Amino acid sequence: MALPPVLSSLALPVIAAPMFIVSNPDLVIAQCKGGVVGSFPALNARPKEELDGWLSRIGEALRPGDAPFAVNQIVHHTNDRLDHDLQACERHRVPMIITSLRAPGEVVDAVHAWGGIVFHDVTNIRHAAKALEAGVDGLILVAAGAGGHAGMLSPFALVAEVRKIWDGPIALSGAITRGSQVLAAQAMGADFAYVGTRFIATAEANAAEGYKRMIVEASAADVVYTPYFTGVHGNYLKPSIAAQGLDPDNLPAADKTKMSFGSGHVRAWRDIWGSGQGVGSIEDAPPAAEVIARLKREYAEAKTMLCAPPARR
Repeated sequence: MALPPVLSSLALPVIAAPMFIVSNPDLVIAQCKGGVVGSFPALNARPKEELDGWLSRIGEALRPGDAPFAVNQIVHHTNDRLDHDLQACERHRVPMIITSLRAPGEVVDAVHAWGGIVFHDVTNIRHAAKALEAGVDGLILVAAGAGGHAGMLSPFALVAEVRKIWDGPIALSGAITRGSQVLAAQAMGADFAYVGTRFIATAEANAAEGYKRMIVEASAADVVYTPYFTGVHGNYLKPSIAAQGLDPDNLPAADKTKMSFGSGHVRAWRDIWGSGQGVGSIEDAPPAAEVIARLKREYAEAKTMLCAPPARR
């Protein structure tokens, strides 16, 4: 299946993941101008009336030739903003919507009506099948090692299973921080790499300086996979958990009915910081344009190495 026209001319086959709190208009604009899809969760614009302003600012900043942007919508009964936020996206003709949690159903019809496309986050083959039944245009495979609410399946296993039922666009996430890994995702059968953690440590990201510094200093061993904070398994930085007086290696059992813990003063994402397992290869926090330039260079170098004839002995 051919790629949607809006995604057919990216400078690099990368979709930047929408990160709660972290992704903002400055980061999205820098990502799109660098030639990759920039994105943000609609819920990051607070109060909800601010979403129109964010969409206007991004739309006015982008020019023909820049990559498109996407808005993440949480399709769940707890998101009482969904209708409002979708209407704002319709007014601004947002080119791409990324849906999460539940199969998007009526959201797909609404987005298609204004000419947009819908990609949906999935962690397993069952969720992939449900999303396809809902009519999505693409799938985002959230494999083991990804930041935030990651799945448990190896990217090799997840891509192979999904390709049995779907020949359309796939984006793959899971510890992708370098251009060679973008090429590896394509070699495995994906069309795009889905990159999140690498963009936390950038100048534009709306992340505390301590968070960015922790990303730079951490390794994969500093990431813990737990459902404790939201009721859904996710990857978090151990030092941020320890800073709140908890033992990251001995967390209590999760309460699946809660989206925060304790008295509410400590919250996932704000105080407990998410990270993918690829954090160990992140060594600085430059502007997003520099990160993308590196990814492009590494991607090109990896392609050249693969195409080069084997060295003679």
